[in-house]
Amino acid sequence: MEYRQLGHSGLKVSALSFGAGTFGGGTEFFRAWGTTRGDEATRIVDLCLDAGVNLFDVADVYSNGLAEEVLGKSIAGKRNRLLISTKATFRLGDGPNDVGSSRYHLIESVNGSLKRLDTDYIDIYHMHAFDATTPVDETLETLDTLVRTGKVRYIACSNFSGWHLMKSLSVSERYGWARYVAHQAYYSLVSREFEWELMPLGIDQRVATLVWSPLGWGRLTGKIRRGHPLPETSRLPQTAEYGPPIDDEFLYKIVDAIDEVAKETGKSVPQIALNWLLQRPTVASIIMGARNEEQLKQNLGSAGWNLTPEQVAKLDAASAVTPIYPYWHQRQFIERNPPPV
Repeated sequence: MEYRQLGHSGLKVSALSFGAGTFGGGTEFFRAWGTTRGDEATRIVDLCLDAGVNLFDVADVYSNGLAEEVLGKSIAGKRNRLLISTKATFRLGDGPNDVGSSRYHLIESVNGSLKRLDTDYIDIYHMHAFDATTPVDETLETLDTLVRTGKVRYIACSNFSGWHLMKSLSVSERYGWARYVAHQAYYSLVSREFEWELMPLGIDQRVATLVWSPLGWGRLTGKIRRGHPLPETSRLPQTAEYGPPIDDEFLYKIVDAIDEVAKETGKSVPQIALNWLLQRPTVASIIMGARNEEQLKQNLGSAGWNLTPEQVAKLDAASAVTPIYPYWHQRQFIERNPPPV
């Protein structure tokens, strides 16, 4: 397993990390992701550790805290062998302060996560989304205090706009507080908008990328093809309304290109899609999910080799779209605005 620097920090994370959103299945939405618990969850954690995976990602809202509980039980006795990433901000409770990135909610959230995970500290604590109703300095001062008291070791964000992230970095710099070292973002061959603003920002500010849903909301598993119905085991029918819409013909064009590369390499469709991401700028780790051990073993096979430049170019061409303004305009003046890729 390859280990990569996590942005502007000294922490090394495995190029592939495990997303524990499939643990628990405590709500209808998350049952579509997976229902892994007990001995099966422990086996999956052990398989990851044996393969060199050292980062396990979860969130307080995954199955209303049940995913954290299952992960906490499955890592018992192994805490010193791994890193835990969890998140707060989204609503977890019915009260007016049970949501957001306020000092109140973050302190409540981190204490709840520590209890459910049965640990004394969180390695990487993410703001799951930007909270525009809370002053940025309130959020960051609280996070800095959590770092200084040892409950959190590094802070990160997720699903931020470019200005959200840049403003946050500026506030941290102004006061000498802990800064976001990573941004957990949606990025895949079927959704490359991340490259327009957030990737150049990450390069400039040394903010690493942790990629969530690297298979495009379940569209690049190899089970979805032109003229074929959606597979019964896919989570896409149950969760598609929560993800980004993708034009069918655009998806099929990308899958056709992946199929060509798969024949050349002997690799599977998801392995090709994940390996393409591993070669992108700023990407420190890809968060892979797995409903079972077989899916996990398949995904682990995406590391340890590289697509050729020609194969990358083929996938780039198939997945390219015209960017929105001002990015299409900036690309006409690459002498002063060179692309990050």
